Amino acid sequence: MAMADASKTAIFSTEKALARLRESVHAKATNFYAMYSSVLDGIVTDPALMVLPLDDHMVHRGHAVFDTATLTHGMLYQLDPHLHRLIQSADGARIPLPFTRQRLRQIILETAAASRQREGSVRYWLSAGPGGYGLGPAECVGSSFYVIVFKQEAYPESYYQEGVKLITSQVPIKPPLFARIKSTNYLPNVLVVLEAKDRGADNGVFIDQRGMVAESSNMNLAFVTKDRVFRHPPFDAILSGITIQRVLDFAQRLVQQGALVAVRLADIPVEEGHAAAEMMLIGSSIKVAPVVEWDEKKIGDGRPGPVTKKLLEMWNEDTTSAADQLVAVPYGEGV
Repeated sequence: MAMADASKTAIFSTEKALARLRESVHAKATNFYAMYSSVLDGIVTDPALMVLPLDDHMVHRGHAVFDTATLTHGMLYQLDPHLHRLIQSADGARIPLPFTRQRLRQIILETAAASRQREGSVRYWLSAGPGGYGLGPAECVGSSFYVIVFKQEAYPESYYQEGVKLITSQVPIKPPLFARIKSTNYLPNVLVVLEAKDRGADNGVFIDQRGMVAESSNMNLAFVTKDRVFRHPPFDAILSGITIQRVLDFAQRLVQQGALVAVRLADIPVEEGHAAAEMMLIGSSIKVAPVVEWDEKKIGDGRPGPVTKKLLEMWNEDTTSAADQLVAVPYGEGV
């Protein structure tokens, strides 16, 4: 016979529930600075209030898309390309925009300003919205929009000084339709990371059904061949990363400078990837990180390569000095 629990589940008044929400805020919530919710139609800075309705279809159906921009030196880096991709993803997920593009942009900037932070990450979601627990969005009362400003945990410095180790993942790759939409359905991505950690590596590599390199957990993969060609898979079956698009521009500059011979978007068989002189992970959070081992095989000489280092240097400079990539956050006085 099962043992009965002597305590009864509490039923809270509104006042008690709000008090318990504040009591239950965990220590890491100090890194959550501001949140906008279209449900509230406003911004909160108390982490206890950074919540969303359980009946929002983002929660129980995964019917939502998102994107993230970097907040650096009080500026949002590549806000407009990230916002454009968000809207494209929403179109692919058949989520109507709750506001105009300009209003979405304004809300993102005002939420960043309300955080009073000059460094961090700004993530935003478009969801089918709340309205019930069914499958289709017909029951939803309208699309919802959420924005949060938070402190992005930095990757270990060893990733850049010593390099990253990868494994080929056994997790099936997403079909192209879903891979090209930046949705909240990240279970395969999470499983890739967990699998890599279980096998003593830092991250994993998705391989498509033809044995071609696709992408990593939430990062793009690029290579430098031994004859100094910068290579990246085509974007027809993977997410078109905003950071890799910028890095491709950097790579073209390196061609002009003579450090690279060419830039090529084409299928990359696993064997060719293993034989590369350099391999790198590229994304807005990891920036440009050298891969020194893949499936327990050295990439190149097993050390971070010169092209990877130069691309990271160019990315770091771009995030602080590229006027056409930076949008000022409209802080008030005293920030």
